[in-house]
Amino acid sequence: MAKVMFSLPDQLVARMKSAIPSGQRSELFAKLLEKEVESREANLYTRALELESYKGLHNEMSVWDAEFGGDGLNDI
Repeated sequence: MAKVMFSLPDQLVARMKSAIPSGQRSELFAKLLEKEVESREANLYTRALELESYKGLHNEMSVWDAEFGGDGLNDI
């Protein structure tokens, strides 16, 4: 388990301390952060799928491959 430091507004910290017992804060932050990270990862995955299915990208990549495919990097 890693310790992480970040800043919060003073007023929010005061409210948190009065509403959430100290022994429950880390678990609560971990759950909230996990939800947010999962949401953002899902969003990125969806955008990647959209980009992958974009016909213009495939056409552009074909041009790039024709122009730069023989750059010699695979010859090592």
